[in-house]
Amino acid sequence: MEQSVRTVVFADLTGSTGLFESAGNVAATQIVTRCTHALGRHLACAGGHVVKYLGDGVLVLFDDPVAAVQSGARLQEVLQELASVELRRAPLGVKTGIDRGAIVEHDGDCYGDAVNVAARLSDRAQTGETLIGDAVFASLPESLRIACHSLDRITIKGKAEPLRVWRVDFARTAETTLTTLLDFQELIDGEPSVRRVDIDRLDQHIELHAEDAPLIIGRGDGAGFSIDDPRVSRRHARVEWMGGQCLLTDFSSNGSWVRFTGSAAPVLLRRDTCTLYGEGEIGLGATPDDFTAPTLSFRVIDHG
Repeated sequence: MEQSVRTVVFADLTGSTGLFESAGNVAATQIVTRCTHALGRHLACAGGHVVKYLGDGVLVLFDDPVAAVQSGARLQEVLQELASVELRRAPLGVKTGIDRGAIVEHDGDCYGDAVNVAARLSDRAQTGETLIGDAVFASLPESLRIACHSLDRITIKGKAEPLRVWRVDFARTAETTLTTLLDFQELIDGEPSVRRVDIDRLDQHIELHAEDAPLIIGRGDGAGFSIDDPRVSRRHARVEWMGGQCLLTDFSSNGSWVRFTGSAAPVLLRRDTCTLYGEGEIGLGATPDDFTAPTLSFRVIDHG
């Protein structure tokens, strides 16, 4: 058996459990099969080779890592084009993992570390999210790397050392371009907008404006907003302006929570994103009822 270096795409449907409950076994099976085969056709049209379908997932091999990433990051759009009455009752999503390395193809299947990592990345991804390994990122041109955001190093089951992982977000690149054009038009009109978020903790204060680079909150000198607490990950969360909105994304091991002023229930984030608005508090690494949790206050100012 011979080895070859290939890019492995593993895509897995989410929400199928709710679909089986709402639509019944027969109808749900038909819908899931139709959706997974639509994903497979999309990837095959981009140059991929469908190795196999796995219940509500599909495994595909690519020679070209660029084609793998570009087509893999569009899979959620493929599902949206298959909208039906059943899917509106129990929407399906897709999460995708992509890795690159030496694999062995044998008897209609494929084996290798890259296959295992792609499957694990798919497991770790959120609905609508595409995660890629460092080898895939290194194979991309600069024009695509700017659409990838480092999630730092993530522990993957079966791997002795944490792996560097990247999230692909083509939509953010498009929205950033659009925002830049809108800001330029505001300068022409003579009515610039004021968009910023103020973040405070004890004697620390920072203002993040819409045109600023994303702010990393974490433990250690590498963070833009540093918090020395063992419950805080080295790269715990990111605050950024995107498409006119202020977003908080959690990358941590212990999670984050957001309590908006006037709202009794906090929003819990575990490698997820929420939009910040108004005023409130951000807790890092502990549940809201833990008064010892490191907590930040925020105030979003948005005058368009």
